[in-house]
Amino acid sequence: MSETFPQLFEESMAKVNMSLGAIITAKVVAIGSDYVTLSAGLKSESIVPCKEFLTEEDEMEVAVGDEVEVMLDAVEDGFGETILSREKAKRLQAWQTLEKAQEEKETVTGTVTDKVKGGFTVKIGYVRAFLPGSQVDVRPMRDLSFLEGRELQFKVIKMDHKRNNIVVSRRAVLEEESSAERQVLLESIEKGQEITGIVKNLTDYGAFIDLGGIDGLLHITDISWKRVQHPSDVLSVGQEVKVVVLSFDKERKRVSLGMKQLEGDPWKDLIAAYPEGTQLHGKVTNIADYGCFVEIKEGIEGLVHMSEMDWTNKNIHPSKIVQQGDEIEVMVLEIDDERRRISLGMKQCTPNPWEAFSATHQKDDVVEGNIRSITDFGVFIGLDGKIDGLVHLSDISWSETGEEAVKLYKKGQTVKAKILAIDPQRERISLGIKQLDSDPFSHYLQEHDKGSLVSGRVIEVKTDHALVELESDVLGFLAISEIASEKIEDINKVIKVDDNITGIILNVDKKNRMFNISIKAKDAREEAESLSKYTKEDETHKKTTLGDILKGKMIDKADESDEEEGKK
Repeated sequence: MSETFPQLFEESMAKVNMSLGAIITAKVVAIGSDYVTLSAGLKSESIVPCKEFLTEEDEMEVAVGDEVEVMLDAVEDGFGETILSREKAKRLQAWQTLEKAQEEKETVTGTVTDKVKGGFTVKIGYVRAFLPGSQVDVRPMRDLSFLEGRELQFKVIKMDHKRNNIVVSRRAVLEEESSAERQVLLESIEKGQEITGIVKNLTDYGAFIDLGGIDGLLHITDISWKRVQHPSDVLSVGQEVKVVVLSFDKERKRVSLGMKQLEGDPWKDLIAAYPEGTQLHGKVTNIADYGCFVEIKEGIEGLVHMSEMDWTNKNIHPSKIVQQGDEIEVMVLEIDDERRRISLGMKQCTPNPWEAFSATHQKDDVVEGNIRSITDFGVFIGLDGKIDGLVHLSDISWSETGEEAVKLYKKGQTVKAKILAIDPQRERISLGIKQLDSDPFSHYLQEHDKGSLVSGRVIEVKTDHALVELESDVLGFLAISEIASEKIEDINKVIKVDDNITGIILNVDKKNRMFNISIKAKDAREEAESLSKYTKEDETHKKTTLGDILKGKMIDKADESDEEEGKK
């Protein structure tokens, strides 16, 4: 009995999985400008947009007669048509492929397309996955821009159909790939070995170099013999470099690398080539708050401290004197070969103004200059050679205190002073203003020693003493206890201002430039002198006896008789 068409159709439909979302095989019947017509052996043919059949290069991937897998989106759309989707079939197949790769721990190939918050978007076939920043590399990396657009290998570490979320890891692939290579490298690596590697990451303190399975640290101080501000000034990520193994810790699997060690050490025999005192030219490579760095030889830099830049401007910022790139003349002051440090000087290449001043001036010379500044301890006067001399407060006036005397001077005022001392090594010149006049205290002291009788006018009376002006700018100190032998309760009843007094110098207070005088001692001396004179007269009177008187009279009579005989 021959089968009817409806029977044959029912049988074919029974063989096809008609559940929604099922993957079925369809045949390409026709390809139009906008749609591709497919026949899946259903009630009707289906049309699918051409864009679902395009490759990444926008080329049609099918031809008429080809069989392709599609997803059954709808059996009946209300118009008697079956809805099929090639794109959903591709995505489902891609998901299935990734699920299998995850189960079997296989790698998949994808392209990093965009940078997003926390990581990157990776296109794997017809789906997109998320690559977290922590899964990019085995080490944290600051600059990850080099990944964008690159086709790389990944491991699928998480899949969530409901959330349409796929997470992949590049780090897992690198760890797996490097494990075998690392083991081989760890067995062969040794100190002093020269290796070629790739710059993997740059940090402030150096660069990590991929040696092929293991990373080594190239410290910033081992990149070049010359001073390097940041590794990025010399290296770039992805650059191939030749390095030497400086040290290797097998247990901790740490490798220290060097680049400059592959070159000749410019510090070798440096002391012999540039002994202290050598003058040479160099280029300013960097300026800091405390000085400037000068390259005197390829890879060799020395520091000119700010104190060695100018003889007179000690605290000026280096940028006010030199600029980066300037060619300047310097002198080698010291070379520390062990610490690899060179101290240079700029001012030493010019005449020392302190020594020049010392050569043309000497002690007791009188100089003239403008007051540069006035401080708590003295007055600075500008001298020849743009240097300053100091007049200490104690050397301003013989009579007034420094605090009072300095009030008579102003900045910019022209003054004369006498040179008291010149010390070129300590860069100091001591001056004195009061030394221009003779010292009245010293002059008075030469003529009035201890015990001298002096007179003066009372100029000030205090509770326990009075000040006496002995001469102009010469003072005497009269304590209340030295006024009289009897105790005085109130000095003002005995001594008044403008009184003229006379006393004896008890001692000299050179520190305070004052003579301690005493009226009491003067009175005691006068009393002692009077008593001594009286005593001598009394002793003479007591020694004249009656016999002496009679003897004297007899002598007088004898003399008279002799005179009469002579007359006869």
